[in-house]
Amino acid sequence: MAQDSEFLVTPEGVIDLESLFAGRPVMLEIGFGTGITTAQMAEQEPELGFLAVDVHTPGVGDLIGRIHEAGLTNLRVIAGDAMHVLEHHLGSRCLAGVRTFFPDPWPKVRHQKRRLVQPDRARLIADRVHPHGTWDLATDWAPYAEHIDITLGNSEYWLGGRVPRPSWRPVTKYESLGLEQGRAIADFRYIRSDIAHTL
Repeated sequence: MAQDSEFLVTPEGVIDLESLFAGRPVMLEIGFGTGITTAQMAEQEPELGFLAVDVHTPGVGDLIGRIHEAGLTNLRVIAGDAMHVLEHHLGSRCLAGVRTFFPDPWPKVRHQKRRLVQPDRARLIADRVHPHGTWDLATDWAPYAEHIDITLGNSEYWLGGRVPRPSWRPVTKYESLGLEQGRAIADFRYIRSDIAHTL
């Protein structure tokens, strides 16, 4: 399953997370940039497995380097589109949670359909998270925060909303830039409801 590194996962079918993470509950991180905060979370939460997915190739290499430097055993990386991974390579109720920090807000109206947080995507992610699992999000873009509020607030699969900034979440590059430019940071936590559903 790994090619260039034991930490780079190149899935061909449904990933066996149980074996990959030695039975740890698994968090999926969608979009990790350079991977600095991802490596920090994996280091401070060794009881969890982290599957980090991003399409940005230089960031993938950076994160694998950080895994080696820190000697992390609970973090694996996929270079690819997170929605493709969710749809084709992860089974139902296999994740303890999802983390999505500072996703592209796609501010232009004609591009907003590309936003990660959409009703159909929220439903797919819900299928991959076990009941009472979590979806943590953060954004520095006020219109996107409102979009998250509305979209996930109207979802039958997610319960929750805005929360104070979690102490466990490291400060990201985009967060620092947003604060420097005077933007407020909005954090969210949603809990997967136990409603039965099928895709």
